[in-house]
Amino acid sequence: MASGPDNTETGDSAAVISPGRRGEKTVFSALDDATAKSNVSPVRSVVASPRPVKGKAGREAARRRLQLLPIPQAEGPAEGEEEEEEEEGLLSVHEEEEEEAQPLPPVCVSPMRGMWRDEKVALYCDQVLQGCKAEDADEAMSKYLSEKLKMKDKWLGVWKTNPELFFIKYEEASIPFVGVLVEVTCKPRQSSSSCFKVTVSVAEPFSSNIANIPRDLIDETLEELEHSVPLLEVYPVQGQDDDIHDIALALEVVRFFYDFLWRDWDDEESCENYTALIEERINLWCDIQDGTIPGPIAQRFKKTLEKYKNKRVELIEYQSNIKEDPSAAEAVECWKKYYEIVMLCGLLKMWEDLRLRVHGPFFPRILRRRKGKRELGKTITHIVAKVMTTEMVKDLSSDTLLQQHDDLDLALDSCYSGDTVVIFPGEYQATNLALLTDDIVIKGVGKREEIVITSEPSRDSFVVSKAENVKLMHLTLIQQGTVDGIVVVESGHMTLEDCVLKCEGTGVCVLTGAALTITDSEITGAQGAGVELYPGSIAILERNEIHHCNNLRTSDNSKSTLGGVNMKVLPAPKLKMNNNHIYSNNGYGVSILQPTEQFFIIAEGTLNKGAASGDKKDDDMLSKVMQNLNLEMNNNKIEANLKGDIRIVTN
Repeated sequence: MASGPDNTETGDSAAVISPGRRGEKTVFSALDDATAKSNVSPVRSVVASPRPVKGKAGREAARRRLQLLPIPQAEGPAEGEEEEEEEEGLLSVHEEEEEEAQPLPPVCVSPMRGMWRDEKVALYCDQVLQGCKAEDADEAMSKYLSEKLKMKDKWLGVWKTNPELFFIKYEEASIPFVGVLVEVTCKPRQSSSSCFKVTVSVAEPFSSNIANIPRDLIDETLEELEHSVPLLEVYPVQGQDDDIHDIALALEVVRFFYDFLWRDWDDEESCENYTALIEERINLWCDIQDGTIPGPIAQRFKKTLEKYKNKRVELIEYQSNIKEDPSAAEAVECWKKYYEIVMLCGLLKMWEDLRLRVHGPFFPRILRRRKGKRELGKTITHIVAKVMTTEMVKDLSSDTLLQQHDDLDLALDSCYSGDTVVIFPGEYQATNLALLTDDIVIKGVGKREEIVITSEPSRDSFVVSKAENVKLMHLTLIQQGTVDGIVVVESGHMTLEDCVLKCEGTGVCVLTGAALTITDSEITGAQGAGVELYPGSIAILERNEIHHCNNLRTSDNSKSTLGGVNMKVLPAPKLKMNNNHIYSNNGYGVSILQPTEQFFIIAEGTLNKGAASGDKKDDDMLSKVMQNLNLEMNNNKIEANLKGDIRIVTN
């Protein structure tokens, strides 16, 4: 099923200098296809391309004039503002008086930002690659781009290049790139599309995003480059004829291919159906864009991809600096770098496989072994408080074995199956909540709002359980910084009773084969679904409030299925929902993903045994789905969800 168009925010993009094929060249481009949305493309990491330098001493002297940090004088329009602002914000360097450059004109906005998922698949798989093998992909991209370039041999564009070409010292946040308005002359096809070069000259009026960059420095630099720059560093400007818009689209197609769809290992491994692999990568990208993969997790993938590219460039540069036969130390270092790349490569491959794109490639698994019961079957009640008083234990039986801890982690580390952890009012942190393997009860004493447990921001996970039966009661869990679900049930059964879950990343996740019971609790703030049920899981939800979930900002046209409760079918999970209130979510109240050809959205209404307002066809379909899925819904109030209350959709 098609997803909504990709409407990424420019501020989230991560422009990098991506390695070209086999490390031959480097290409300055954006990690996503939204680069053309703004004339400013943020840079996280910069790797300078090796370039032949003529008259190096003369240019170094000129560059030293620009060694003071530039100061931004204007920023681009905020999101949602009218596009009346046609001039790019200028930066300024402390410099002796120079003729100031004019602001850059706006570049063409890429139509790729509005493409639906299936439109992107059709563009790359059917039009550009046309069923070719991985080793022929570069040839196919070159042919596609060459045909578009024949439309116009001269046009105006903004050359966006590495600031290191001009500045000795600068802040990436201040100068993401140096942009200059140039006249472009396209030459006949020379090599692979990632290495295309075009002839450029400074266009009039002299325009740049650096207000007082010296004109003579631009001219000198272009002369040293023989006026030849990588084509993918040039962005056509608006206001030219329709042919230029076609060229701009072709450039974005090629940039996106090399930045996100191409992998350096593609032509080194046999792949029977390369276009199917490209479709998987497009689906992964769209899942990131429309919020199916929550923001914090998507950032992890982007960082992994960026790290892989940078490590590969490091290895190539390290090898090129070895002049003769490598020493033993150099050989070891090469192998070390190589195996690091192999590890990152394997991680990225797991992301691309839809069958593995659950939690396997995202997070480390629990490593702690189950302790089981103590010798002689004794159990201990662990008191967590700064000071233990007789008042705290007055209701316990006289034969209760007690241990007092002022640290929740120490209490959890001391537990065996059958133990109870009693937490008194206060604020706590506990990394060991992500290592629950034994059957214990963790409960607060007093009002749940007074027993607050926050996650450790440096950790991936907050609460993760593989215990056969673990129970959390009368607690408030606040997620801070972790990207895994606020609670993840990997296996066994977990009970949450009278708890408040304030999510920051994903909500509660119940993985295949695991079971969860939540009663009298509140779940809010998740960037994904409040409760995510994976195939073959079991959940009982009674008297809960689930609200303000799917907080990841996505386009209004996005078809994100996330919201209150999300079920992934095949094999079907089992869900019983009684007397829950699911409201004010930014997606659907309940989403059911199933492998059928039908697609239904059930309108708002109070649900009783699955009935919903709408025509009889919708009611029959919902009843049939509920019967097939062992889905029981009684007296739930599902209302005021942004996109609807119940959604049944194909995978």
